[in-house]
Amino acid sequence: MKHLATENTVYKIPISLEGVKACKKLTNEGFKVNIHLVYTIQQAYMAMAAGATYVCPLVGRLQDQGHDALSLVEQCVNAVNYYGYNSKIMFSSVRNIEHVRNAINIGTHTITAPWKVIQQMTKNNLTDLGTQQFVEHTRLMTYKIKDILGTDNPTATVENTISECLLKMTVGKFGAVTIVNENTEAIGFFTDGDLRRLIANKGADSVNKQVKDVLSLVKPFTIDENELLNEANKIFKKNPINSIVVTSKNKVVGMIHIQDIVGMER
Repeated sequence: MKHLATENTVYKIPISLEGVKACKKLTNEGFKVNIHLVYTIQQAYMAMAAGATYVCPLVGRLQDQGHDALSLVEQCVNAVNYYGYNSKIMFSSVRNIEHVRNAINIGTHTITAPWKVIQQMTKNNLTDLGTQQFVEHTRLMTYKIKDILGTDNPTATVENTISECLLKMTVGKFGAVTIVNENTEAIGFFTDGDLRRLIANKGADSVNKQVKDVLSLVKPFTIDENELLNEANKIFKKNPINSIVVTSKNKVVGMIHIQDIVGMER
């Protein structure tokens, strides 16, 4: 045994009369000992008296047999604290995260748990939600519009018919189309909501007319592609709109929808 390092060698020994004798001999030589398979306070006491480094009640196994395992662990902890033993009570046979909570509440000195339980120990739904909100808010403050801008850029001119606008909207996968001039600058905006109002006010035949003949163009909300997402979010929050036209040097290069950034700011 001389070739084993005493500072990082732990012997795991089942509780028994011979086991506690071995424990006493090993601890006298400076080794650490884990007395295992402890199911009663009497067994725990013998292990403590023999100088066991760890006394290991098996909680899960005891509970499987209908025993009050938590009471046993608490008794062991109280015995260590009352008598001043150097032993540490190890909460073992952990089956779930609730066992860990119980071990902490009882005052157990150490816990041995499977990896699947350890992975759950840092998790909480509120923490996950807060982390998600933090990440989303960071995106708003660091990402630019061009970082999320897609390749679709549905545009039309005043010479196009409403039907042609609808086709461009469908192909572009947006519920809107930007009306541009000869310099590709935004001069208007046509949405599916505008279509419903147009048909209601001027009839179904109006879809065959040119934009300039049926629409009163109002310059849409625009934002430069180099602006932060947070600036777009401010526009969405202040105005009852679902889309913003994206520009680069005043030329229309795309469109962002409120769903592109929804949830990033809480």
